Amino acid sequence: MSTETTTERVTLSFNQEFLCMFDRGDEEGPFGPEYIIVCGWRVHGAVDPEKLRGALDDLVERHESLRTLVVRDGETRYQKVLPPGSPHLEVRDLPPTEPAERERRAEELLIEMESGAYGVSEPPLIRAVLARFDAEDAVLVLIAHHSAVDEWSTQLMIRDLAAFYAERSGHGPRELPETVQYPEYAVWERANSETEATAKARLYWREKLRGARIFPMRTDHLRSEGLPKGTSAHRFLIDKDLTTRALAIARSMRSSPFIFMLAVYKVLLREMFGSTDITVPTLTLGRGKARFHETVGSFFNYVPLRTDLEGCENFRDVLARTRKTCVEAYSNDIPFAQIVAEAPDITETFVGDDRAVFAFQVHQFPFVMERERIGDLEYSDLRRRVLSQEVSTDIPDGALWTLGVDPSGEIIGNLGFNNNLFDESTVVEIAQKYCRLLRELVDDPDSSLKKI
Repeated sequence: MSTETTTERVTLSFNQEFLCMFDRGDEEGPFGPEYIIVCGWRVHGAVDPEKLRGALDDLVERHESLRTLVVRDGETRYQKVLPPGSPHLEVRDLPPTEPAERERRAEELLIEMESGAYGVSEPPLIRAVLARFDAEDAVLVLIAHHSAVDEWSTQLMIRDLAAFYAERSGHGPRELPETVQYPEYAVWERANSETEATAKARLYWREKLRGARIFPMRTDHLRSEGLPKGTSAHRFLIDKDLTTRALAIARSMRSSPFIFMLAVYKVLLREMFGSTDITVPTLTLGRGKARFHETVGSFFNYVPLRTDLEGCENFRDVLARTRKTCVEAYSNDIPFAQIVAEAPDITETFVGDDRAVFAFQVHQFPFVMERERIGDLEYSDLRRRVLSQEVSTDIPDGALWTLGVDPSGEIIGNLGFNNNLFDESTVVEIAQKYCRLLRELVDDPDSSLKKI
């Protein structure tokens, strides 16, 4: 597929079609200016802004998704790949800051960037900020539109950007893995959407979700009130000791951190709603085959995981049931659009005037830079986010749990929510209930569950 075309129409991926379900135009929703991903790295060493600009140009040339428009013209929807262009780079010098305070100042910079607005009408769909504490210590921030990239993609982008910068600094060409372009993935996905395996997976979801409903949370404000939409983020930490003990239980039952944390959430919903039939919408990586692991693009898939907790005596029983649910779902992973085609009633929860969906995800990446030296520079990922914020990156509808195990050994929690639907106090209370329940279940995973 030519990277120089400005006329060829490429089919949308199923993920892009999913985003179109929430389309409110170029000023709001998943194609609006606030639906972005902001990631940052501490960079040690003298950064040359002009070489960084060149490396950003190289990055945009390498990855077509960063210069692809999603055209939504009524029922006509397609991707259009544009020629490479130069992304915007802002260079700023930060006020004098003591070394001990720089991590917090770096996080405040990320919050500032997340409160910005960056549209999709003029690719490249990535920009950067280089903020310098001094000549040898800086923060590098990448801001990309979420319709073009996912969290996995950010790790690929910083790896490639660091390699291009090193090459422009005289360290010779750095070998990068071959990448398949995202538009090519979309074509492949469509071409393989009617296989025997897909038909088997569709049958699984038709039977699994028969009669299922995603649990909605009652909102504090009716949608019909017409309050201006915004997204806020409540952040919290789960300490290292509790995290260590939780992950030990997970390993003992052959469960991933995602499965363990999801099981805790299912117990929470069981207690909140008094039901044992729990369906939780989750976000998976959605990348499938290994050939697409090097592709920058928006791959995440929306998967409703249904678990019947009837008869579970203790948390270990819940964890075993949740694991079984996840293993089955992963082996039948197909795009959400195909799942909905088999279980259309599952989307009823999205349309209530006084309800909204809380989705659930746990970040898991192929690698995270931690004091990694590439050429003249050393990079460290800014993953430890602890400051809540009133204005954050957009969530198309409802709320989103994001949990992740930090290199420090703590679990970092982020509960983003639409503040036109939920009050901050409601979201804080839900997060606190989750943390209290997690501690109770880890302290005694064999104790009887509360009666409902």
